[in-house]
Amino acid sequence: MRWPVQLILGAGFAGLFLVAAMASLVWTPHDVTVLSIAAKLRPVGGDYLLGTDHFGRDVLSMLMVGARTSIAVAIVAVGIGMALGVPLGLTAAANKGSLLDEVIMRGNDLIFAFPSLVIAILITAVFGPSALNAIIAIGIFNIPVFARVTRGAALSLWTLDYVLAARVSGKGKPRISVEHILPNIANLLIVQGTIQFSLGILAEAGLSYVGLGVQPPTPSWGRMLADAQTMIYTDPRLALLPGLCIVITVLGLNLMGDGLRDLLDPRLRRGRQ
Repeated sequence: MRWPVQLILGAGFAGLFLVAAMASLVWTPHDVTVLSIAAKLRPVGGDYLLGTDHFGRDVLSMLMVGARTSIAVAIVAVGIGMALGVPLGLTAAANKGSLLDEVIMRGNDLIFAFPSLVIAILITAVFGPSALNAIIAIGIFNIPVFARVTRGAALSLWTLDYVLAARVSGKGKPRISVEHILPNIANLLIVQGTIQFSLGILAEAGLSYVGLGVQPPTPSWGRMLADAQTMIYTDPRLALLPGLCIVITVLGLNLMGDGLRDLLDPRLRRGRQ
């Protein structure tokens, strides 16, 4: 079996920043919390491989910690979306046309009416800006995404013979959903999780950019972009580097999603053999 090219490329792009994020847990070239006005705006090279910002902080170290921040927020937010959205979607599919189905899906429509940024503003107005509130906002927005995908995929399986046989044998709807439906839609959920992971990184960067996400002194790619916007003409490197990190990571994750879809879809897999 041949591995899709986009999966290999995407894993390479995303893996680069994953390694940087893991390395930042134990080591960075410089301390990102230390300000050094005497070392501000150092050029690329020397003791500072990618130079310093207008506060004298090492840009490479900040990018490494920023990768850790973005990945951690996105992972937890996607986990929240899957943990709540998948059971809701399975329940709605198992009770298609019932009042419970309508309540679940109309609740999802209500959440869709409020983008993650609006949800973050509402949460921030009550609890204040923080990484935790950004995670909650992105996670809430992911719930209806996974619920819709799960319901749509599960509905097509409830009419198949093996599911009908399970019902005839006396198995209840919850047990059928867990034992027969969920394993057969897991590949679709994995692909959707990869896509939502990339969107989570974008959402975290956007929330941090407007001051609603990760707060100083913890570095974030979005916060770095916000800090660099006043110096875009004098030192564009400060905005270009975190922007490239976001673009490459999101591109890599999207390529991984396409590659996983091609790898896990039986019809596409047969076409490559």
